Amino acid sequence: MATPGPARLLRAAAASSRRWLFSSTSPAAGPRPGSASAAAAGRTARPFSLSARAVLSSEDKITVHFINRDGEKLTAKGKPGDSLLDVVVDNNLDIDGFGACEGTLACSTCHLIFEDHIFEKLDAITDEEMDMLDLAYGLTETSRLGCQICLKKSMNDMTVRVPEAVADARQSVDMSKNS
Repeated sequence: MATPGPARLLRAAAASSRRWLFSSTSPAAGPRPGSASAAAAGRTARPFSLSARAVLSSEDKITVHFINRDGEKLTAKGKPGDSLLDVVVDNNLDIDGFGACEGTLACSTCHLIFEDHIFEKLDAITDEEMDMLDLAYGLTETSRLGCQICLKKSMNDMTVRVPEAVADARQSVDMSKNS
């Protein structure tokens, strides 16, 4: 069976979105007269508010200690599910060159070295991450890319070390130029 061409797929997607836009469940269409949603629309709207549970308290955040290249200890907090790259960026930590590809698995600048007891609990490494780690300087048995490690409660108060050197193509010197 032949696959549909791009034009046919676009027409199907447009038709699908038109059905959604004008159906009774669409917020844009509003309630249809005589429908259950019309009766619900007549009720007083409840003002938007956040419950105490919905707001993430500092107690729910996970503390991470980074040992920078110069030996300085940087401490930051992140939410469960945040990557270590997110923690560095969101907390504006001064780690030179960290996360050059913004987490797209196209570099190894977010290379981190983990403590053994934390490394053992990390999710399995993917082939793509392993390929990028092969390019990293200072690779160890407990090396991983920070963009691929998401925080869990069990990681609270962990310490990770930033390697002394980084493989960052943005900082490489073009040797082909003669001066």
